[in-house]
Amino acid sequence: MTTWLTIVAIGAAVGFLGGMFGKGGSAIATPLLAAAGLPAIVAVAGPLPATIPATALAAYHYHRQGQLDRRLVLIAIAFGVPATIIGAVATRWIGGEVLIIVTDVVIAALGLRFFLRPHPAEVIHDELDRPLVRLAVVAVVAGLAGGLLANSGGFLLAPLFIAVVRLPIKAAFAASLAVSAVLAVPGTVVHAALGHIDWTVVAVFAAASIPLTTIGARVAMKVPSVSLERFYGLGLTVLGVVFLLAH
Repeated sequence: MTTWLTIVAIGAAVGFLGGMFGKGGSAIATPLLAAAGLPAIVAVAGPLPATIPATALAAYHYHRQGQLDRRLVLIAIAFGVPATIIGAVATRWIGGEVLIIVTDVVIAALGLRFFLRPHPAEVIHDELDRPLVRLAVVAVVAGLAGGLLANSGGFLLAPLFIAVVRLPIKAAFAASLAVSAVLAVPGTVVHAALGHIDWTVVAVFAAASIPLTTIGARVAMKVPSVSLERFYGLGLTVLGVVFLLAH
């Protein structure tokens, strides 16, 4: 019973933070579920199916507020899905430990950048027609990392959308959520075929995370963009440092 209550608490916390900060949350959920006593492969694969409906619902909420750029999302998916599949296949030959450490360093560095120097709230949307190459690079990098680390890639999408593509923070969260929902599908299919998913864990985790993801998105929409980016930067910095120390 204690383990199930812990899974509920983790699902609720990850759902809220995922909706607020534009990510599926599997990268955060995996170490927490492992610490709660779940087998490693279940902790890795369990959050993936739950992120699909949770992130899709949060992305829909951003869409209703006019923050979701469909063209950008479709381009990111077109480049990100093949990269995710390639990353998943490459796990046969590439160890994930070094990649995890590099990713944690990148997350901490980006977080510090957002906290110290948030982008102006008036970053203009007409820039979205310009950076196709940047968008493709971000989608490929996030897809490869997501495939290698068995998550949806949202932990990299949102910060890279802000830093590289120069999206306003709320538009970046919206795009990250929508793309993450799609990129989580290949990983879910592969892990389900391999028998790595405990569907009872998925159901409990999803029941807690899905409602809180929507609430997190609603809270983010009400926070001023600059304040939200500072808060986001602080969270990324702490998260990256904690994950680094855990290694």
